Amino acid sequence: MPAGHRPPSYLAGGVTAATFLLAVLHTPLTAGDDEPPPWYLCAPYPPSGNYQANSTYQANIDFLSTTLPKNTSSSPDMYTTDTVGDVPDMVYGSALCRGDANASACGSCVAAAFRDAPRVCPLVKDVLIFYELCQLRYSNRNFFLDDDYFVTTYTLRRSRLVSAPSAAGFDAAVRLLVNATADYAAENSSRRYGTGEEEGLDKSNRPKMYALAQCTPDKTADVCRTCLATIIGQLLKVFSGSTGGGMFGVWCNFRYEVFPFFSGHPLLQLPAFVETPPPAPSATRGGEKKRTRIGTVLAIIMPTIAAILLIVLAWFACSRRRRPEEQTFLSYSITSDDIQNFDSLLLDLPTLRIATDDFAETKMIGKGGFGMVYKGVLPEGQEIAVKRLCRSSTQGIEELKSELVLVARLYQKNLVRLIGVCLDEHEKILVYEYMPNRSLDITLFDTDKNRELDWGKRFKIINGIARGLQYLHEDSQLKIVHRDLKASNILLDFDYNPKISDFGLAKIFGGDQSEDITHRIAGTYGYMAPEYAMRGHYSIKSDVFSFGVLVLEIVTGRRNNGSYDSGQDADLLNLVWEHWTRGNVVELIDPSLGNHPPIDQILKCIHIGLLCVQKKPAKRPAISSVNIMLSSNTVRLPSLSRPAFCIQEASATDSSNGYLERYARTRHSGYADNSTAVSSNDVSITELWPR
Repeated sequence: MPAGHRPPSYLAGGVTAATFLLAVLHTPLTAGDDEPPPWYLCAPYPPSGNYQANSTYQANIDFLSTTLPKNTSSSPDMYTTDTVGDVPDMVYGSALCRGDANASACGSCVAAAFRDAPRVCPLVKDVLIFYELCQLRYSNRNFFLDDDYFVTTYTLRRSRLVSAPSAAGFDAAVRLLVNATADYAAENSSRRYGTGEEEGLDKSNRPKMYALAQCTPDKTADVCRTCLATIIGQLLKVFSGSTGGGMFGVWCNFRYEVFPFFSGHPLLQLPAFVETPPPAPSATRGGEKKRTRIGTVLAIIMPTIAAILLIVLAWFACSRRRRPEEQTFLSYSITSDDIQNFDSLLLDLPTLRIATDDFAETKMIGKGGFGMVYKGVLPEGQEIAVKRLCRSSTQGIEELKSELVLVARLYQKNLVRLIGVCLDEHEKILVYEYMPNRSLDITLFDTDKNRELDWGKRFKIINGIARGLQYLHEDSQLKIVHRDLKASNILLDFDYNPKISDFGLAKIFGGDQSEDITHRIAGTYGYMAPEYAMRGHYSIKSDVFSFGVLVLEIVTGRRNNGSYDSGQDADLLNLVWEHWTRGNVVELIDPSLGNHPPIDQILKCIHIGLLCVQKKPAKRPAISSVNIMLSSNTVRLPSLSRPAFCIQEASATDSSNGYLERYARTRHSGYADNSTAVSSNDVSITELWPR
């Protein structure tokens, strides 16, 4: 191997994720220098030997070099695999060009890789070589069959390290950007390619950062994300404090830099990451420093918090008299550290007045019990939704508190993003990213508009909601139960990507906590799980129930209007279950989907929806299991039991097999909600907005 290049890394093929070994060399490049391409690995897999000069194997490589560049550049995905010759001289080859490369640059890059490979790895049978715009692999081994997806990686790391005081925040910002870009590549692009940009933070001297993630386009979304997650998992070990780097593999790769290294506008844009500040030192110098903006915010909000705490204490005193054993889980409390995190989100009132034409009626896009929502445009041109809470509403204050706490800790592409907050002149204003297609209910339940939602869009919405829920339940720093998941709280962006909104009722679980009890029922009938509506028990499985209702609404185009009054028999869950057990559930598919929707996929969604609305929480799947069911065509779905609140007796047994067998034989917002939730058992129902 030529001097100055690193030895290869290995990952044994054909092993499970629990046992694989990813061995990468962590040595950085020479200080201040960039490693120029090509980046290569000679015999990356356990050595397969060398070939002889002018041999049949070399002739097969030469022939492959005449076909693969052209085939790759002419492919719609710029990815090609091919084989040449016969065993024992057969050559397996693959080439992938970066998503921003044009056809000409792609062909030229792959051709250059073929020219350089024999030079950097002379007479080696198995070569993996990377350029800025492409990668090439040829081998005497059929690496197409590798089922661990990772096999080999080459690691590139910048040697310009971030200074120690800033390294932790920088590393956290890198992780956020790289993971978000990987999610985009896996789930939002058929080419399995994504780019991202994250704003810098001037006060921390943190520059803008850029990231790219890509998988070979023949991989499914879940395989792509698993592959990327594995190599991105090396970030803390390999790239801590480094201003740039990447891992390049046969099936997936990622890279990040503090300069724009890819062409075109970033496909994903993130705000600046704000890390949690370290604890303040015990010695204070408050008398020696001028008031800062943070101090002003504290002065405004802390009296409000104190008032809330007094109300809570009084409530507890009354509650203990009634039920000594009751322990209600309170929303996460705001601390001074949290307030400092919000400093970067503060917007001044004059800016918002200009953005909304002084809160003009013509700009109003939503109206609810806590105030109004306006469309606005910030000076830099960003469209926003401005939620102005009523000054006298104590429930609005509690909602504001919950949303502020959560926004400092959450970021995921299927959660609506809070852009800023304004507390000037006793106002309570939240500013969100604007969703041009407003809320799901506005389109889904409108007989004229629902044709806009073809099955492709609806399936995308179902998948996005499930991914957002998995982030809340399992993948974020906190375990969060939304408690008010419904169609009017699902906002749709320009491309109909769903965003879960309204965290005013959300509850944060700590430690190993998985459920809690409340005697103030808040939410919307039709979406509330039975154990929550009747007894105040809520958990992540309560959200799963709401998700199941949403899935059935999306498939049928019908609202679940059923309350939990035993005198009513028209709820959607009962209707779907009856048709499922009778074998004619296809009759309930929304007719606006046309004559030839993908029946198999729709039936799978109905099955998943019914799984989620089963009466017993333990029988409902975790949302991560739901995501696996949605993304896989081979996973066997569990059998069903009767959903909650099925009033009429079904004519068939409580089994999912009846319908499936019959079918097998026969087939060759807006931001506001003005609806009123009605309680049938004298509990208090709180309708929050925006919707």
